[in-house]
Amino acid sequence: MTLALLLLAPVLFLIAAHLRLRLRTWSVLALAYAALLQAVLAPQMLATILLWTGFGLPLLVLNLPPLRRWLITGPIRIWFRSVLPPISRTEQEAIDAGNVWWDAELFSGKPDFTRLLSTPRPSLSAEEQAFLDGPVEELCGMLDVWEIHEERQDLPPQAWSFIRDSGMLGMIIPRSYGGLEFSAQANSAVVMKIASRSESAAVTVMVPNSLGPGELLMHFGTEEQKRHYLPKLASGEEIPCFALTGPYAGSDAASMPDRGIVCRETIDGKEVLGLRVTWDKRYITLAPVATVLGLAVRVEDPDHLLGEKEDLGITCCLIPADTPGVELGPRHHPTGSVFMNGPTRGSDVFIPLDWVIGGRERVGQGWRMLMYCLSAGRAISLPALGTAGAKVATGASSAYSRIRRQFKVPIGQFEGISEVLAEMAGETYRMDAARRLTLAALDQGEKPPVISAILKYQLTEGYRRVVNRAMDIHGGKAICEGPGNYLAKTYQSIPVAITVEGANILTRSMIIFGQGAIRCHPHLLAEMQAAGDEAPGAAARFDRALVGHVGFTISNSVRTLLLGLSGGRLGRTPTTGPLAPYYRALNRMSAALAMTADMTLLILGGGFKFKETLSGRFADILSHLYLLSAVLKRFEDDDSPEADLPLVTWAAQDSLTVIQDRFEAILRNYPVPLLGAILRRWIFPWGRSYRSADDRTARRISGELMKNSATRDRLIGGIHIDLEQPGGWGYVEDAFHKALAAEAAETALRNALHADVNPENVESLIARGLDTGVITEEQAGLVRVAQAALEEVIAVDEFRQRTSEEPAQATDRAAGL
Repeated sequence: MTLALLLLAPVLFLIAAHLRLRLRTWSVLALAYAALLQAVLAPQMLATILLWTGFGLPLLVLNLPPLRRWLITGPIRIWFRSVLPPISRTEQEAIDAGNVWWDAELFSGKPDFTRLLSTPRPSLSAEEQAFLDGPVEELCGMLDVWEIHEERQDLPPQAWSFIRDSGMLGMIIPRSYGGLEFSAQANSAVVMKIASRSESAAVTVMVPNSLGPGELLMHFGTEEQKRHYLPKLASGEEIPCFALTGPYAGSDAASMPDRGIVCRETIDGKEVLGLRVTWDKRYITLAPVATVLGLAVRVEDPDHLLGEKEDLGITCCLIPADTPGVELGPRHHPTGSVFMNGPTRGSDVFIPLDWVIGGRERVGQGWRMLMYCLSAGRAISLPALGTAGAKVATGASSAYSRIRRQFKVPIGQFEGISEVLAEMAGETYRMDAARRLTLAALDQGEKPPVISAILKYQLTEGYRRVVNRAMDIHGGKAICEGPGNYLAKTYQSIPVAITVEGANILTRSMIIFGQGAIRCHPHLLAEMQAAGDEAPGAAARFDRALVGHVGFTISNSVRTLLLGLSGGRLGRTPTTGPLAPYYRALNRMSAALAMTADMTLLILGGGFKFKETLSGRFADILSHLYLLSAVLKRFEDDDSPEADLPLVTWAAQDSLTVIQDRFEAILRNYPVPLLGAILRRWIFPWGRSYRSADDRTARRISGELMKNSATRDRLIGGIHIDLEQPGGWGYVEDAFHKALAAEAAETALRNALHADVNPENVESLIARGLDTGVITEEQAGLVRVAQAALEEVIAVDEFRQRTSEEPAQATDRAAGL
């Protein structure tokens, strides 16, 4: 009986921690256990005193907040304050921007899957779908990538006019101001479809609908500014740009040297309060053609015209491009792209205070305004562009792998190609899933900056990986430039997406987990705020946060161990179907992340801010927990098609493998090596738990891609495919469908005549096939059409030698494209 009672204590502790019971419930259980001990063991007086002292005094201290603050949390608060890293004003404004959403659930160690699954399915309104099927398709039809890049180095004039006249520059502007007022889903869908045809055109459309004057005016502008500018921005009468980065302020934009000095100026005999602004900016998209310049500068008030402070902080202004002293252009040439981008400069340019976005009251609030807009906008444009590139690369590569034959079989049947196709498809499926889930959240009013950073980083990196694999599959076809090369410009332009809106290395190593650990943790931000606050009640707030934090850490430590020992089987899952193991794994790895992050932050304190390698690995874990969540949600949203399960399997197992690898890298390089070894065994008690998808899964995926399947249609849906338009990959897709239509006839010819069908021998084989009755006349026509299309696909552009004075000009390709 004594042994049973002693064993009961740790069992009760594990159950209570796993269920995450509150302190008072813990206390009641502890008192009940003490009473049971006394009743069963009937101890003597001294033992009774010791028993109740051992249980009662700690519980008394823990459950009386004033006593707890005096003895425990008060001293800890003093220590905590001493180890807190200094947080600058710009860092604090970034932390305060937006809100948390599913990222907080992932950081909780016990995600509530009902919150994930209750997010609405992605959808477009009838008006948005009509716009996508009408004007967007029409614009895509105007775009010839070779002409845009090699002949014009700009969009054609009719495309510029159409973009303006159709309202594409005002998709985010409310209807009351003349805009389209599209949802985030529609905004992304438009950018994605245009990007699948021309990235330069997509950038032209997406920038006015992303971080810039339009969005800043909508959220922070005065009513007068809105009435004046928003209708003109919506109609395309005004072309905006926004100047933030400069020669000495790239990723660290908050350190910009550009200045605006508060002063008075006499204009038309009237004294006007304003700013005398000097700036030097570069990498500014649309600057060479802009009619209105958004500008971020640091404002100083040495004469105290606005108040007592001299350094007022970053401020956003709106300046007409024809203002004296404003210089826009000439151009930069971003690699692989020809969208308008260039520098802007000005020296001692006077602007009235009314030109500050939001007016006088918004002076000094520019960084907060920018962070607020980025908290959502970063999740729309570049992720749409990256997903478009991945869809095109996957669609074109799967079609090419079916059409292109070597050693008498389609190259997609070789395991080396099959493996790469599966990787491309799995990555594309996961990227699109994350894009769709995040957009659905944005349309519900969420503004999660951590998830936005995850999306920007992961979907542009995924874009790079998928396109690189497409280049490998296409071989020489992809490396010879010309009107028929549908991959080269995409490949060349990838660094643009990797670099802008927060360089990817910075985003991974500093932003995702650096902000996520503070924003998403249920107690850390409250502790930080209360520790540095001297106001009445701060000590009580710190006390409550710390008690919650301790219980949170204990619970996640126990949950991590129990979930590890059970292989995740003790974790919750909203389904009993084939996805159940992945929900359990997600639950398990969430608990492990929360526990390990807490341990690491406790050990390093403020020093964690400078451990960028460690932060980057934690960022990968958090990112792939989110990507895995999106994959599971997408499968449910698509009504769980069984044919898509191989894609889900590949994406889920790849994310879990990455998470496992990053945990091992963190713990192998842990600040306290012994603790790292203990945590490794604690999280993975039976060793490595996850592995990437097997070869059978890869072959199932590639098999689906090389036939006309619903899975393939879902995977590459939403992009522009014109089967006849020159300069795109539509002619490859056209050849793919023609090859499938002729497949039975070609197989019959091969089997009967023991010869591979190709453009050189097709006519002789058809003649023999018709003579012997192997194929019909109708089938012969299908074979001719398919082989002609094949010849067109495998051809590459050829250029004649030219003198230095002659422009480059492609000759007709072998198939006459």
